[in-house]
Amino acid sequence: MHDVTELLTLGPEAVRRLARRRYPLDVAALKAAHRRRTTALAALSGLRAEAKAASRGHGAGTPGEQARRAARRLREQVQQAQAAADRAEAELSELLLAIPNLPLEQVPDGHSDTEAVEVRRGGPPVQEGTPRAAHHADLGEALNILDHSRAARLSGARFTVVRAAGARLERALADFFLDLHTTEHGYTEYSVPYLVNRQTMTGTGQLPKFADELFATAVGDRELFLVPTAEVPLTNLVAGELLPDARLPLAFTARTPCFRAEAGSYGRDTRGILRLHQFEKVELVRICAAQDAPGQLQLMVEHAEECLRRLELSYRVVLLPAGDLGFSARMTYDLQVWLPGSNTFREISSVSDCGTFQARRAGIRVRTRGGGKEPAATLNGSALPIGRTLAALLEQHQRPDGSVELPKALQPYAGFARILPDGTPE
Repeated sequence: MHDVTELLTLGPEAVRRLARRRYPLDVAALKAAHRRRTTALAALSGLRAEAKAASRGHGAGTPGEQARRAARRLREQVQQAQAAADRAEAELSELLLAIPNLPLEQVPDGHSDTEAVEVRRGGPPVQEGTPRAAHHADLGEALNILDHSRAARLSGARFTVVRAAGARLERALADFFLDLHTTEHGYTEYSVPYLVNRQTMTGTGQLPKFADELFATAVGDRELFLVPTAEVPLTNLVAGELLPDARLPLAFTARTPCFRAEAGSYGRDTRGILRLHQFEKVELVRICAAQDAPGQLQLMVEHAEECLRRLELSYRVVLLPAGDLGFSARMTYDLQVWLPGSNTFREISSVSDCGTFQARRAGIRVRTRGGGKEPAATLNGSALPIGRTLAALLEQHQRPDGSVELPKALQPYAGFARILPDGTPE
């Protein structure tokens, strides 16, 4: 969420930067809403002062009937002014909550992932031009570790059942990621709720913008949302708090299921386990002082890359263009893993710097060493999603006989070194 004064001060600059995201900022509507709120608050303040003065005047004795009627009228006016101020505040908030974050200047122009700028590559060199490997969906079915038909009977499209060595491999990946991040990268592991309230979703920017992308539940008058990512509960762990500068940065991690309606994405990635309504992911969140966010972003990218390096996976890092940024992000690096079964790189992690955007919405502030109070900066990233990593492992580590070799770093967690062509772990 933006500070309206800062946004209006930027004026044409804010319009230009948001236009890079294809968002048309209506400055006139924003100014009008800001003016209405300012006027309403001024009227409320004046009436409250008048009521306070009248109350002091009556303190010396018992007021007469005329004075009591005047006091009642004044109280009614204060109530009406309060209601008007609340309406003006709600109107302005509705406008501000719909405005995405401003992209940083170093973010390239463009509107799709095809216009992302490649920064570097890592892992084993990609063997482009070699015969295409089996797609993970076909390989998983052949190994009898992925079962899409039974999942469809249970829940419909965009779900999968993972069994036997595949299920063990998923558990191994989650434990490997969590151990790496907590023992070597300094994150504190959390177990968080998978159902959160509207305020929590609003704090990280999922609401009101992405209501159609979420799975919601209601029991009586209680409304809760299934988390689309652990970023939501992890970031909001400190919502409404004033954090001492000396405590920062905070580094949180959690493994959670993620639930996404994937509205508007039908027809994309329909095969396999790349785009499901339910999947598991290990998420990283860091909270820091605003001036430290750029350095923290680079650190988080390194943490996500380390997962891929140790799994001996070919990947590349790209800088997303302004038009492809997530709603709350001002800068995002995508890590894209090589999928030889599709002969392409596909996104496996997004690591985003949200600046103070989420912190303003969630009320996360920093008390500086000088005693001041400032909005914190928040950052988040996947490190890594379990399903997409499993797909990459199957495709990159498959062997000509149909078996799949596990990278050495994962073998102690899985308890086996490879999956034989019949699906048996060995």
